[in-house]
Amino acid sequence: MLAIVGIVVVLGAVIGGFLLEGGNLHVLFQPVELLIIGGAALGAFLIASPKSIFFGTIRNLKHVFTGGEHDKASFLEVLYLLFEFLSLARREGMLALEAHVNKPEQSPVIQRYGHFAKDREMVDFLCDNIKVLLASNMEPHQFDDLMDLDIETQGKHEQVSPSTVNTIADSMPGLGIVAAVLGVVLTMGKISEPPEVLGHSIGAALVGTFLGILLCYGFLGPMAKHLEHLAHEREVMRTVIKSSLSMYAKGMAPFVAVEAGRRAVPGDHRPSFSEVEEGCKRAKG
Repeated sequence: MLAIVGIVVVLGAVIGGFLLEGGNLHVLFQPVELLIIGGAALGAFLIASPKSIFFGTIRNLKHVFTGGEHDKASFLEVLYLLFEFLSLARREGMLALEAHVNKPEQSPVIQRYGHFAKDREMVDFLCDNIKVLLASNMEPHQFDDLMDLDIETQGKHEQVSPSTVNTIADSMPGLGIVAAVLGVVLTMGKISEPPEVLGHSIGAALVGTFLGILLCYGFLGPMAKHLEHLAHEREVMRTVIKSSLSMYAKGMAPFVAVEAGRRAVPGDHRPSFSEVEEGCKRAKG
């Protein structure tokens, strides 16, 4: 939602300032310039990206507008889920989790936490690592290394989309210059026209540079940064899960393991000790 507000603010500030200086909006309406810049950017995107990255980036861009970030409620949800799982394992043994992690879509515990349950990749991360505990006698430090490898791999993959968008953003000023040069070439063919015609033609050509710079620094660059923040939040979520499972594998009680996960949450998203404690008491009850 904030991204949409930001777009409105950018457009309002730029267009409003232009109008306050006595500008004519008709001069800025240059659909052909936008076609040249947008079409060239899309073509460059297609050239630079394999199919999976192209469609993955398009898919991820929607999260900039629909919201996909993890907030305090999301972290509380995963901490309560971890407490339920680890408490069940402590009471009945790790094998009690087998049915839950083999078919998470049928697990009443996982499905109780709807926001987390919808995130298939995060559910897989949790379930796959519990399966490792079920299937092996791996030492705790080896288990840590395995989870770190998964977190690092997924983190690098999730940086691909913001990096791709950032690359396209960086190309926008150059493509704006391309559009402007084409406009100047057309203007040179009108060199015998009156000054007002030449002025309008040159102004239209310069709009290409204006659009390229605006698209880069006003829209695409900030979108790339937004995607970076979302990727970081997902990495934090994995670290929360990893911290709790790691502490449990080292013999800590479920609540202590969940407390380790809570401390992996940074900033304003971190729930308080009492919030987690009360929620765990309810889950235990």
